[in-house]
Amino acid sequence: MALSNTHHGAERIREMLSGCGRILFIGIGGVSMSALAEITMEDGILVSGSDRVDNKRLWRLREKGAQIYLNHSAEHIENVDAVVYTVAIGEDNPEYREAERRGLPLISRSDYLGYVMMRYAHRIGIAGMNGKSTTTALCAHLMKGERDIPTVFCGAEAETLGNSSCMIGESREHFVFEACEYMDSFLDFSPTLAVLLNVGLDHVDYFHSIEQIKNSFLRYAEKTGADGRVLYNADDPELVSAMKEFRGEALTYGIYQPADFTAENLTSTRGHRRFSFYFRGERLCEISLRLPGEFQVYNTLAAAATAYLSGISPQEIEKRIATFVGVHRRMEYLGSLNGADAYADYSHHPSAIEATFRGVCEMGYKRVLCAYQPHTYSRTEGLFEDFVASFSLADRVFFADIYAARERNESGISSKHLADRLGEKALYCGDFQALSEALIRESREGDLLLIMGAGDIDRLEELLPLKK
Repeated sequence: MALSNTHHGAERIREMLSGCGRILFIGIGGVSMSALAEITMEDGILVSGSDRVDNKRLWRLREKGAQIYLNHSAEHIENVDAVVYTVAIGEDNPEYREAERRGLPLISRSDYLGYVMMRYAHRIGIAGMNGKSTTTALCAHLMKGERDIPTVFCGAEAETLGNSSCMIGESREHFVFEACEYMDSFLDFSPTLAVLLNVGLDHVDYFHSIEQIKNSFLRYAEKTGADGRVLYNADDPELVSAMKEFRGEALTYGIYQPADFTAENLTSTRGHRRFSFYFRGERLCEISLRLPGEFQVYNTLAAAATAYLSGISPQEIEKRIATFVGVHRRMEYLGSLNGADAYADYSHHPSAIEATFRGVCEMGYKRVLCAYQPHTYSRTEGLFEDFVASFSLADRVFFADIYAARERNESGISSKHLADRLGEKALYCGDFQALSEALIRESREGDLLLIMGAGDIDRLEELLPLKK
């Protein structure tokens, strides 16, 4: 039996949870699930949850009073009134099946998030194949005033969110969230402002063509309804094509094509951009970025435009952007290894990897080295040649084994295939111990080292003698 794909909607979930005193979250250790558990506890509901591996998000929930299980068992369903689950769990998950047997309400993560956000007047959903977490965190940074703190659900932890992935505001005005496209999860949401960053082929275990993805993004834009509006990237041709059928209110941002919000007078110093922020020909402010790469200009334009549309003054936008340091594992400085500067980066899609390399190549290092852990077998196989091309700007690439996530390897694809295809510039290492030994052996002063991937490659940092 497969997991339920039922989309209940906010009103139906409200009825399902009437009188509910305790909710179990299956996969509670994830970024979004842990944030949902936290905001549920703020409502006075008792929270329990299960996951396979402990992490600091679970420590935080324990401190707030949640009961955490580090395994999956049908026994955890005792005295539970409802279950929230992530679609990443297996079809044979014992808690899910026991809850189903008992007839308990079963609500998917995205459906539950859609229910939670409907209590807020202004719902800002950031969607796109790349850049969602950085843009969401920057929106939060720009909109976080002394009196009006938005509620934020981000796909990564950030300093501006208290080194967490969520921030719970004191009012019911603004809800800023990262809208994930996988399995069409974002179609469970009803944003009042949908921010669309970019479109590309990804999640090939679900999306089978670019046209399917474009149609999903159009449907997400249409979720804004008659009173909402959309902000999208005018420089992304696939996104522009998708939005041709949109009939609601839409604004655009961009660098090269005509748009409502634009970056003018662009300059670059060692990869870091400065530009004038314009709205329909009127200069609003000057913006300087602490993060390298042209793609950060697009993230910043989207966030600055969102803040401006939300009533934040140009003066505050200019001042607050100057203090934004990014999010964890997005060009996050880790320290030095044999004199090489080491950074953690989450990029795991070919377009994001290529954009990251373009940015770091402007920073003036002698060599760019990359330790990379591919994420999922289906993505690695389906976008294989794109991955090969994305590493063209790297001087040396060291591969860890593929992070399986929710999948089984049915195709036989491996990281060694990528290494072999790249030739002499690449080395297949396999496990983290071999990878750390290769990095220690080959890194030297003048290098930039990227530790890249969306899986558990952050564990590699514990094996490296990094100096802060």
